Amino acid sequence: MHADTPYDDLTPDLILDALEACGQRVDGRLLTLNSYENRVFQVGLDSGHMVVAKFYRPGRWTDEQILEEHAFALELAEAEVPAVPPMALTHQLPYARETASISGTPPTLAHFKGHRITVAHRRGGRPPELEDPDVLRWIGRFLARLHQVGARSPFAHRVRLDVGTLGWQAHQWLAEHDTIPLDQRGPWLDTARQALELVEAAFASIDGLRWLRVHGDCHPGNVLWTPQGPHFVDLDDAGMGPAVQDLWMLVSGEPDERRRQLDALLDGYESIAEFDWRELKLIEPLRTLRLIHHSAWLARRWHDPAFPAAFPWFESGTYWQQQRDQLRQQIDLMATEAPEHASQLGIANWGQQDDGDADADLNWDR
Repeated sequence: MHADTPYDDLTPDLILDALEACGQRVDGRLLTLNSYENRVFQVGLDSGHMVVAKFYRPGRWTDEQILEEHAFALELAEAEVPAVPPMALTHQLPYARETASISGTPPTLAHFKGHRITVAHRRGGRPPELEDPDVLRWIGRFLARLHQVGARSPFAHRVRLDVGTLGWQAHQWLAEHDTIPLDQRGPWLDTARQALELVEAAFASIDGLRWLRVHGDCHPGNVLWTPQGPHFVDLDDAGMGPAVQDLWMLVSGEPDERRRQLDALLDGYESIAEFDWRELKLIEPLRTLRLIHHSAWLARRWHDPAFPAAFPWFESGTYWQQQRDQLRQQIDLMATEAPEHASQLGIANWGQQDDGDADADLNWDR
């Protein structure tokens, strides 16, 4: 395993051996699931059931941060919030060829041949119908319950989802590397700096902003719908953030549609918990942070062969010009006085925002 290509040795045999070393009786069925940051597989068991095994990207998280993610998921499950928790692992089966080191209380994280692995039961579902206000109210209620659990205690090891972590670190990395084409480099960095200064001002304008444990990457692709309602998957980007961090990516479309969606979402939320409406002024700042951070994430991961294949347009000057144009638009939006209620969200440009990367891995820590 090489730092630039950390998954080169992740063969089907190694994957199945790793599962057996964690006490899972596999039957040979193996399906690769979509994930750029980590490697995720659906694995069949002798019992006929399926599990999902995640192989964490080496060097991204510490063991303490991963175990804190697991503890949060287990705490949510205990509170009957529909998140998918990790399974408790056991030592290898008697016939297993290799041994895994297992940690956590309960033991949920395995080390096997340089890889860190967690296993969860497979939970099916379909994308939520976000055009349906009843669906949005239901999701809003569950997010309120998630945040009630998240407010019980802070994370000790996971990141704070603020402008320093998400914005300035990304800006600094791009300034220190030659990723951006020379003719776009100065203009993009200057525009991003202006945008981040406005993001800082927006966060600073909310006295007593409440920080709690949040999902961190709550876009529609991480919410699965069943007849019993929604469940949340992929707490990989969980961190300390404001409640609105888990709401804004569920709202899309033209301005009137966004207003209706946000009203329904918050109607459900406030039937369970109080929402600080001042946080609505952070929607555009959070969108700005996501734009900047996503560009830096692609740049940092470019050595992984999966990234050039999936994002061939990234190295073009056109990409950076488009990103600069989007950041200029964000600057205009953030300079507009923020609304105090969803019914006041009349920003004309909302319907023009590019949410094409909304379902991408977030990876706030990098």
